[in-house]
Amino acid sequence: MKNIILFNNKFFIFVALFLFSILINQYYGNIGVFPVDSFSHFDTGYRILLNEHPFKDYWIVSGPFVDYFQALFFYLFGVNWQIYILHASIINAILAIITYIVLRNFNLNTIYSFIYSLFFSILAYPSSGTPFVDHHSAFFSLIGIYFLILAIKNNKIYYWILLPIAFIFAFLSKQVPATYVIISAIIILIYYSISLKKFKWIFYSFLSFIFTILFVIIFGKFQGISLSSFLEQYILYPQTIGNKRFSNLGLDFSNLVAHFKFIYISLLPLAYINIKNLFSEKKYFKSKDFFYFIILVLLTFSLIFHQLLTRNQTFIFFLIPILIAFSHISINSNKLIISVVLILFCLGLTTKYHLRFNENRKFHELTYSDLNLAVNADQIDKKLSGLKWISPEYSENPNQEINLINEMKNYFKNDNRNKMIMTNYSFFSAILENKTFSTTRWHIFDGTDYPQVNSEYFTSYKKLIINSLKNNNIKVVYIVHPVQSSNLYDYVDNECFQENKINKILTSYEIKNCKEIND
Repeated sequence: MKNIILFNNKFFIFVALFLFSILINQYYGNIGVFPVDSFSHFDTGYRILLNEHPFKDYWIVSGPFVDYFQALFFYLFGVNWQIYILHASIINAILAIITYIVLRNFNLNTIYSFIYSLFFSILAYPSSGTPFVDHHSAFFSLIGIYFLILAIKNNKIYYWILLPIAFIFAFLSKQVPATYVIISAIIILIYYSISLKKFKWIFYSFLSFIFTILFVIIFGKFQGISLSSFLEQYILYPQTIGNKRFSNLGLDFSNLVAHFKFIYISLLPLAYINIKNLFSEKKYFKSKDFFYFIILVLLTFSLIFHQLLTRNQTFIFFLIPILIAFSHISINSNKLIISVVLILFCLGLTTKYHLRFNENRKFHELTYSDLNLAVNADQIDKKLSGLKWISPEYSENPNQEINLINEMKNYFKNDNRNKMIMTNYSFFSAILENKTFSTTRWHIFDGTDYPQVNSEYFTSYKKLIINSLKNNNIKVVYIVHPVQSSNLYDYVDNECFQENKINKILTSYEIKNCKEIND
């Protein structure tokens, strides 16, 4: 009886969802690292506090919103690993609560809504644990979709106002999958407006869109970010990456169907009921229920298409609790057995992907690693306290990697010159509490991070590097494996540097008198 009373208390449910969603992400965010991904916003968030900004000081193709949001967390709560993953944990918690609110709007039983929201929080951000551009883009897109569903259902003005804000935040986290979801939403809104002759929403959403865009432009102007740099780095250059990936897109049964089979199965009851109603109910294609169905279908295929195109680790299994919950709603049956079957099915799939991605840290390429070998990262710096360090490259001997990192850290500390550090261990600026002037967030080596020699935007990135070396009076460039000398020599003449191997993974490049830099 007490349990039922607790579930009738909205405050208790919100607090329980909030705390669980934060704690589960904090727990798994502290297990293992994949340096290029795990630290992608750690230094950049801190560098913003040092008045270094994306587009202006370092080239980025995604994630300015994530960087600035991380900078806000560091500013308010301090610079350390726990605050870093708290950023992702808060997003996880907000989404779990919004998911619950949406399900309750459809009069799904309180306990069922709570359970599905709980399952969602297990499969959402914990797969990464740390802030990541794909997750942010997908999750803010999902928030936009939730606002769209609630706007159509309740016709409240504030949902139409919030709709473009969520989508803009999604796009500024990463262009895709946000663009695919936004295009889907636009198609649905055109159909909605024409079929139901509802156009009043356009005024509120358009006004919200204009004010949000103006705010972003003014904000960027105050940070010293030029519109041309933003357009080149965030709009034009990524199109060359997307075109290349699209031309190389290979579809077969395995990657298109088998890999996402449980997402399709979760959608199946919802699809069956809506297709059946299309044939049995007159003008069902104009009903709100049909709009919800089309929205969820297009969201699902937008995220699947994104996964196919990027070929990154799959992170969209959080769709399963959402789709099963809406299937549950559409079945509209009071039979306990149906509810139990759906809940148990969702529990089974949540457990399956929880074990694979959370427990085994598959997203960080640690599936076949012995996580018990992880060591405390506070051996590097107290700012990393709580993190259990183990990475794919040194999975059998994490202490060796820790020792190499500490050797580099001490070397950097003893060098008081202005230095540029090119590395995927993107935390040295924060732990040294000094500028390291990297001109990119990460080094992936396939052109998805910054323009390479054969790119039409090569000259722009070369100019950014040379200006950074010149304007910041850089005396030495440090390159950390797996970054190669070519990541410097492709842009600046190698005659400008004196190369010196320091240890197994660190090389210094002393800048000599060089016309290319000194002019």
